[in-house]
Amino acid sequence: MIRTTRRLALALAAGASALALGLSGCSPSGGSAGGDDAILRVWAGSATPINNNFNPFAVDTAVHATFGAIYEPLFFFNQLSADPPTGMIGDSYEYSEDGKTLTVKIKPDLKWNDGEALTAEDVAFTFGYGSNVSEQFVSAEATDDTTVVLTYTEPQFTSASLTLGSTWIIPKHVWEKIDDFMAETNPEPVGSGPYKLKSFTEAAYTVEANELFRDGAPEVKQVQYLGLDSNQSAQDLLTTGKIDWVGQFIANPDAVTGSGKIATLNLQQDPTTITTCANAELGCTGPQTDPAVRQAIDVAINRSTIREKAFAGLAGESSPSFMLLPRDEQWLSDPALTTSPQDPDVAEAQQILEAAGYTKQSDGFYGKDGASFEIDLFSPDGWTDYNDAAKLISEQAAEAGIRINARTVSDAEYWTPIQSGDFQMTLYGLTQSLVADPYSNYHEYFAGTSTVKVGETPLVGQNYSRYSNPTVDAAVLAAGGTEDVPTKQAAYATIQTEIARDLPYIPVVLNASQSFFNVEKFSGWPSEDDLYAAPLPYLSVANAVVLTHLKPAE
Repeated sequence: MIRTTRRLALALAAGASALALGLSGCSPSGGSAGGDDAILRVWAGSATPINNNFNPFAVDTAVHATFGAIYEPLFFFNQLSADPPTGMIGDSYEYSEDGKTLTVKIKPDLKWNDGEALTAEDVAFTFGYGSNVSEQFVSAEATDDTTVVLTYTEPQFTSASLTLGSTWIIPKHVWEKIDDFMAETNPEPVGSGPYKLKSFTEAAYTVEANELFRDGAPEVKQVQYLGLDSNQSAQDLLTTGKIDWVGQFIANPDAVTGSGKIATLNLQQDPTTITTCANAELGCTGPQTDPAVRQAIDVAINRSTIREKAFAGLAGESSPSFMLLPRDEQWLSDPALTTSPQDPDVAEAQQILEAAGYTKQSDGFYGKDGASFEIDLFSPDGWTDYNDAAKLISEQAAEAGIRINARTVSDAEYWTPIQSGDFQMTLYGLTQSLVADPYSNYHEYFAGTSTVKVGETPLVGQNYSRYSNPTVDAAVLAAGGTEDVPTKQAAYATIQTEIARDLPYIPVVLNASQSFFNVEKFSGWPSEDDLYAAPLPYLSVANAVVLTHLKPAE
């Protein structure tokens, strides 16, 4: 199934010319706070030129408004809450006793933004189309205009947040004419969300309120998404009120929020990892394919120093269980997996390597057969927290005799090798599960069914490490097929033991997920007291929920 994606717009480099381009020819009529003409300006991390792609199947390359503002899932799962999901297109759902059949009722009288009726036939078509066809999918049948029955070969209890909350419903009358769904850029998107596309340039694109939206058109009538190549420029524009909503790393948030016009929330959720191409059997090459090398790196790095120096003390401690703690604490199998080692242990790193047959070479670095090995580690140029973290990782690993070469690449050069598997190591942010259950994390990032050979792009899941472990696969399948807590706990214990040992993704920090938003021009933002959705503009579904809550200030 197509899943929620979050591109972490953490800290981009300078680019004044792109900034000028991003704002030229894009000013609103009026543009002051209040009134129907107040445009909300957003930077969700897009660099220039913005890719004109609204394909909801292109989870890593489609523009951010695709996911939530234009295309919607059936239900919204708020990862900050234990409350039941909120109906979007969907109204209710029910599993059969064996969990293999899921009956979904959708809301009546729905419309696509082109005026065509949205019915259960569209929902059934969606689940049987393209990469939405999961490995256990049997059929999707619309039994009437508001009822769709989904059938699977295995119980699907635990996958509700994926099936119902991360599958983008598409109009049959548009997509049944499209044969190559991955090549389609969909420049005139027809969706059901609160907004529809108004205009597009390489510098910015604007969406406008969908008058046919089921809950009525949102009060913020236009939202403009800017493309910027500068974190500092975005920060300056935010401070001066020329951008209203960003999600980015700012080491000194007080410099932005001091006037009281901009508010911020830092909700530490998503682990930043050293993502490795781990599986030689699927075509990965390099010393990082050896688990011993990954284990040595894991204990060699100084996460405390990385948190303080690269992330300004704003990041949290990540867990090798890849769960959000304490939210998911009932699923933690071993307290030792609560956090990764925070301080380095050079001696242990060297012992791990030597036990695996590596020896120190004449240059002081470990290797075999008279030659030391080296590993390439890349991060996007200008993501200053990632760049600084990569440099620190390189320096810290060197103290243990592990040569890691840190380098930076352009934004475009960053995503392509991650998807194709043509890399050794990169700093990459994983997304957290939408509910207080780590199933989606394990299915998306660790299951062999969610990956492909190097040179191919995964269509189901985001297992970019190419990790494949039959024990993990069996446990993921077992967890997905039950609602019994002890059974799931046992399955998760198996998964956690395996992935904490194999480390295809080496946890670094729990990312500082900072959002900044203009409270002078717009009201209704999430707050510490009302976290109805995570206030990150690059976060799928939640971004649209926030938009529908906003109002121009009086």
